[in-house]
Amino acid sequence: MLEDIFAGVKPLEKSISALEMDTTLSGKDDKLDAIVEIHAGSGGTESMDFANMLLRMYLRWAERRKFKTAIMEFNAGEEAGVKSVTFTVHGKYAYGYLKAESGVHRLVRISPFDANKRRHTSFASVFVYPEIDDSIDVVIDEKDVKIDTYRSSGAGGQHVNTTDSAVRLTHIPTGIVVACQNERSQHKNKDSAYKLLRARLYDYYKKKQEEEEDKVNKTKKDISWGSQIRSYTLNPNRVIKDHRTGVTIYDDKSVFDGDIDEFISAYLLGVRA
Repeated sequence: MLEDIFAGVKPLEKSISALEMDTTLSGKDDKLDAIVEIHAGSGGTESMDFANMLLRMYLRWAERRKFKTAIMEFNAGEEAGVKSVTFTVHGKYAYGYLKAESGVHRLVRISPFDANKRRHTSFASVFVYPEIDDSIDVVIDEKDVKIDTYRSSGAGGQHVNTTDSAVRLTHIPTGIVVACQNERSQHKNKDSAYKLLRARLYDYYKKKQEEEEDKVNKTKKDISWGSQIRSYTLNPNRVIKDHRTGVTIYDDKSVFDGDIDEFISAYLLGVRA
């Protein structure tokens, strides 16, 4: 009888957790799709490899939830990994969940790029923005936008590298820069880049109007020591700890394979270390 009771409690716990998260994700933008940027920080090739590990982690997380993803810009590292990458995540409450991942992430491990097998510390930053829909009006004056075209690099195959199809937009008043290179057509890349710019400007002005600039600046610290929200330690022990909530997981393989819901839920539900 006890086994039957426990078996019946598990689905109920999941339902309660889902209801709790739905209540938590009640912000105006939480239901929107997400735009995610990952940038390698201090640590050279190590950090570029770490940025690539984070990219795979988030893509696998999205796949687990049956969310759709699309890479908008990919700047490969010289030896390995990625210098920076921008991708979109399309799914129910994608932004609401992923906003919990904004901040600096730190990796400690024996470097596979060090012939002396020394322990290295590297950093990468993650920024998440809501992908605004057509119902939200953001006016962009074309005179305020500088447009540059260039040849694509990184993922995409040879067909995207033979012409100046990639597009970079610089919004002069705010200094915001976005780029898109995933399409063969320069026109399509320009349209996608403007969509990214609208999302970034919406996020920028929303935070400014809400007088949260100080809060935003705190999340955009140097990508280095003392500013991380989460540490991924693979040597001497294997442990991943979120410094905001205290959540600690010892199964690093599952985390890097996209199992990060425990971190996200704890942050969104207000659990604090």
